[in-house]
Amino acid sequence: MGKLFLLFVLLPIIEISLLISVGEQIGGWNTVAIVVATAMIGSYLVRQQGISTLVHAQQKMQQGTIPGQEVAEGLLLVIAGVMLVTPGFVTDALGFLFCLPMTRPLIAKGLLAKLSVQVVNQAQGGFSGQPGQGFGQRPSSNDDIIEGEYERKDDQKPDTEKLNKPD
Repeated sequence: MGKLFLLFVLLPIIEISLLISVGEQIGGWNTVAIVVATAMIGSYLVRQQGISTLVHAQQKMQQGTIPGQEVAEGLLLVIAGVMLVTPGFVTDALGFLFCLPMTRPLIAKGLLAKLSVQVVNQAQGGFSGQPGQGFGQRPSSNDDIIEGEYERKDDQKPDTEKLNKPD
């Protein structure tokens, strides 16, 4: 939750202060022109890289391989697209890092490694994710779980004559 706080509160403050200081140095309209240019260049680059990533994913699927790397890169491209159209220099820099073909595969590999570790940790913690409860073990007796069986008594079919008659 703290990371989201930093993302939604601290990042806009940094972006606004950076835009103001750049605007003071080179002028307001020049700053706006740079922001618009990075959005246009970024959207073109995201589209081009997205098509390339999609082609690689389709090739892997045709070969019978799971395109995990390509899916992670596609996710990074979506995030890059959002960051590049968001006004600001910090978000543009991060967006270009996520979009460029030199850095995106490295970031995607790190993302996949982190996700696979979290999946393993979740599997070791059981479905509920409670610590100390191993996979396949029953929850403690103080939980609100009631075991039982049921049998459906209303196995009769509905009367179709009543359903088809207009009132």
